[in-house]
Amino acid sequence: MTGWIERRIGRGAGTGWGLAAVLALAVPFVPSAATARPAGIAPSVDAGDDSSDDDALPYMQCVPFARQASGIQLRGDALTWWDQADGLYARGHVPQAGAVMSFRPYRAMSLGHVAMVSKVIDSRTVLLRHANWSPIGGRRGQAEIDVRAVDVSPANDWSEVRVWYAPIGDLGTTHWPVNGFIYKHAPRKGEPPLLSARTTLAQADTPRVTRLSAMPAPSSRIDSDFLDGIRPETGAAVPHTARPNATAAPRPVRNYLFAHAAPSSAPTKLTPTRLTPALRDDPIGRIIAARMKTAEN
Repeated sequence: MTGWIERRIGRGAGTGWGLAAVLALAVPFVPSAATARPAGIAPSVDAGDDSSDDDALPYMQCVPFARQASGIQLRGDALTWWDQADGLYARGHVPQAGAVMSFRPYRAMSLGHVAMVSKVIDSRTVLLRHANWSPIGGRRGQAEIDVRAVDVSPANDWSEVRVWYAPIGDLGTTHWPVNGFIYKHAPRKGEPPLLSARTTLAQADTPRVTRLSAMPAPSSRIDSDFLDGIRPETGAAVPHTARPNATAAPRPVRNYLFAHAAPSSAPTKLTPTRLTPALRDDPIGRIIAARMKTAEN
């Protein structure tokens, strides 16, 4: 370009070209100061930068930093870590020191983000170590050590967080969506995923339904042969007066036995004798009396 301009300037002396015309040709190749933006300035107050595993970039990325800090050997863009960890590393929704918090892509953070949990403060607060989140000193790609992140999810399951943002010296206002936590150990066989404390309590409070089986009624020891051979007694029925407005079944008719004296040479007047109340009310006595009467007949 310089040689072309020099040739045009030299030729312009003989052809009438002026220096102003040459400069006019060169103006489109000069960057406009009005459209230029300093590198590393985030488009909004707390928008995280795209984070990849490209070592050719001139600034530190979150992926190599998280891999070195946590020891979790995953590669590729941050948005792929959660799925990559399936089957290789245990995953869950409870923060632990040394685990990696996996952010989902959101707004300007199109490649996701990963950060290592350095300390758990309480059920809602952790400290993070990560890179390429806040522009510090007007430069992106800076590492931040032990900065605060707060769970703002309604269910306290760490699905949304607010993260410390250096330019404002406080938590950012954005609720960043989170996949969960990737733990350094491999998943154990039969081990369920770690759930948040509130989710665990909710499951523990779920009522358990126990199915009750119907048990058959015990069979009676008194069968149909218990009164086999007992003939019903006949005799005068004792009248009884029904109670007014009685709805119950009528009382059974009571039968009375008449004792006969043994025959003798002299006729004897037989006087009917009622059974004593004790014998009449005794079921065994009634059975014995009935058998005696059968034998007499």
